[in-house]
Amino acid sequence: MPGKITSLLDPSRISLHVQGTRRTAALNEVARLLEGHPEIPNFGGFYDELLARDRLDTTCLGNGIALPHARTEHVKQIVLAVGRSDAGIPFDATGEIVKLFFVLGTPKSKPGDYLAVVSALCKLLRDPADRSALLTAATPEAFIAAVGTIETRLGL
Repeated sequence: MPGKITSLLDPSRISLHVQGTRRTAALNEVARLLEGHPEIPNFGGFYDELLARDRLDTTCLGNGIALPHARTEHVKQIVLAVGRSDAGIPFDATGEIVKLFFVLGTPKSKPGDYLAVVSALCKLLRDPADRSALLTAATPEAFIAAVGTIETRLGL
């Protein structure tokens, strides 16, 4: 794994005011934050696989969080973009409202790294107070700092 979740976060790849009001529009908006990322040589291919995976089964984790992801040959190293919607977006057939989106791209050849990142994200997002800190961070930098604080407290 490339290290802590904070090592995957970049302020330019965090949108704290997602404008899309539907799942696919919001997913597109957050995924586009990764367009031009040096670790994604083929963004179109990555995005197509991200959408295909999202259609297979819900990527909603509950508690207002979704983890749309693709394990693909179009990604050289793990990449992550974050989107936050203040209003929330109906995400699946159950009507779950999602406020935090973590769009993850991982190389197909590194399933262990993928599982380590998903596990770390689940631990980070388990506590309601920690989720609240991420939902109220005022800037992308404050969001990253909040993730860092949670990682330190959890020993991740």
